Amino acid sequence: MEQEYENRTLAILKPDCIEKKIIGRVISRLENEGFEIVAGRVCKLTDKEAEGFYRVHQNKGFFRDLIKFMTSGKVIVLVLQRENAVEKLREVIGATDPAEAKEGTIRREFADNKQNNIIHASDSPENAKKEISFFFPGYILI
Repeated sequence: MEQEYENRTLAILKPDCIEKKIIGRVISRLENEGFEIVAGRVCKLTDKEAEGFYRVHQNKGFFRDLIKFMTSGKVIVLVLQRENAVEKLREVIGATDPAEAKEGTIRREFADNKQNNIIHASDSPENAKKEISFFFPGYILI
């Protein structure tokens, strides 16, 4: 079971991705980079869900704005699989601040700012496992 998570990560296509109607372009990029979607769901996060998911940031100045943004519209939560999934996804999406992201990355191409940056990605294999379990509790992902 642990091995399964080594090559999996969580991504969230944020409300700005959906609002801009670029879901297909972003997913196509992910698939072209070798990611397989092994689970997914469309949802609108409640304040409680967003606060729980982002609780690591609860004492930071941007927390309330982040919660407001993440609950402002629908999101698409994806479990992605490929070798070195966490590291590779972080590389493909680019830096949190699109102005600092490398050319050719998803955030450089599509994002507006540090908050409205199109996509969330797990930052470590340990957090990927926690984040996958947060959105897909009790499910066996095949």
